[in-house]
Amino acid sequence: MNAITVDEVRKRYRGGTRDALAGVSFDVPRGEIFGLLGTNGVGKTTLIGVLTTRVRATAGRAWVDGLDVTREPVRVKSRIANVPQRPTFDRALNVTENLLYHAAYFGVGRSERRRLAGEVLERFGLREHASAAVDTLSGGLAQRLQLARALMHRPSILFVDEPSSGLDAQSRLLLWEQLEGLRADGVTLLVTTHDLTEADRLCDRVAILHDGRIVALDTAAALRAAAPGRGAMELVIDTAVDPAPHFGIFGDVRTSRAAGGGWAVQLPADVDAAAAVSTATGAGLQLRALRRIETSLEDVFLHITGPKLA
Repeated sequence: MNAITVDEVRKRYRGGTRDALAGVSFDVPRGEIFGLLGTNGVGKTTLIGVLTTRVRATAGRAWVDGLDVTREPVRVKSRIANVPQRPTFDRALNVTENLLYHAAYFGVGRSERRRLAGEVLERFGLREHASAAVDTLSGGLAQRLQLARALMHRPSILFVDEPSSGLDAQSRLLLWEQLEGLRADGVTLLVTTHDLTEADRLCDRVAILHDGRIVALDTAAALRAAAPGRGAMELVIDTAVDPAPHFGIFGDVRTSRAAGGGWAVQLPADVDAAAAVSTATGAGLQLRALRRIETSLEDVFLHITGPKLA
């Protein structure tokens, strides 16, 4: 049984002239980190709303942890947890009290919630902040507390919105490791993100949502491999004159001014490096650098949707 199944889900809001979701279907196996990419306004928030029972679909069906989200919303809510982009703590409570309050809300017994609080404080490196006011936490610590709180009623599925938004590089890497640790424990995560590097590094599979439809769904590696062009080879040459004519034998040649002077020459990815270097030296050109440029997930996204992430 999949952790999440979505079958031809449609949503049109009252008074709307177009579908916010226009027949979305996909499955998320248990223990997977599934990434959902898309610009603002393409239906991500609506889709997450349907899966978390906050939005009722106009048509189609969805199941979370084997439960129909429309027919069994209370049971669904007990199996899931939301980790929003911005913290939603009770500012009157300290770190530990926020954890205990959340568990109590979901009916976890007193001794069990204290045990769980100690466990998640340790797991997420929050032990020394256990009595701290939540307003004193850094962005990275606050995001770790959000994850810790989400686990306090032992959900099997987490919905995580923009997990590393606003975090510094070190905090972001630590957070990714913690999310990967949850996957290793069998927790399923559905992550919405604008950060294509994050999606590439973190997600087992990625779905691109555009105009209310899933327009691509696969592993990041498979999406990159299927993209037109599949990267390029770039030579940086110290010359004052555009060297493009010397590389015409390789077909599609693109040149531009290089940082620090000279010219950057991009050749098709399948060009043999030795042949490219031989051509440059044979023409008397001074080669400063040679590198392969891999197709990125951003290249894939822009090829499929056109607009940039916003």
